Amino acid sequence: MPQNSPTKTDSLLVVVTSLPNLEAARALARSLVDGHLAACVQISEGLYSIYRWEGKICEEQEVLLSAKTVPHLWEEICSFIKESHPYELPEILAFSPKHCEQQYGQWVSSEINSKQ
Repeated sequence: MPQNSPTKTDSLLVVVTSLPNLEAARALARSLVDGHLAACVQISEGLYSIYRWEGKICEEQEVLLSAKTVPHLWEEICSFIKESHPYELPEILAFSPKHCEQQYGQWVSSEINSKQ
């Protein structure tokens, strides 16, 4: 198999959460990378959310955070996000891609495992 071909994987997990602003998203992203819970975190501004909370419909600007990690850290990263998140009930979702580029998946694993 060539080096750069996509490979079937169960070794990558993408964890997604939304935050109230860029400042909160940056702080959480840096903590995740610094703590070796994520190899990379992407932050996307411009999210507009409409949801029901405590019986009332709310509309808010939010920032989406997407962290690349490994499945065996799910419990730890989920707990860390809950403890660090400004929301009472944060959205925390995880997705395992069916395929990922082999070298990228290896890089994520090596970054996570480089904890000193």
